[in-house]
Amino acid sequence: MKVVFHLDLDEEKILRIGLTNLENLRAAKPEARINLVVNGPAVKFFRKDCADEFLTRIKNLMQAEVTIFICRNALRAFDIPEEDLCPGCEPIPAGVVALIKLQQQGCAYIKP
Repeated sequence: MKVVFHLDLDEEKILRIGLTNLENLRAAKPEARINLVVNGPAVKFFRKDCADEFLTRIKNLMQAEVTIFICRNALRAFDIPEEDLCPGCEPIPAGVVALIKLQQQGCAYIKP
């Protein structure tokens, strides 16, 4: 099973739902290849100075082998330097391109 989750809004409610979806999938299907693509204003939630509640959950997901891709275009648009990202997040040139490639590789698309 391969899946890509997509977060693009800076709404805490959506972030909480998305993180819970990721955690639930990892618990139900430990063998799944899980990716998260973050673009748009949602990149703000993946800074290392973000709320502890979110940072802890993000770090736990990465330890559980969830790959988190962060759009460089969005980082530039919101003046967030890559060094301000939560360690382990992987900057990529364009989130939309990554979404297309992952779906072409057979990933199911989920948008909380």
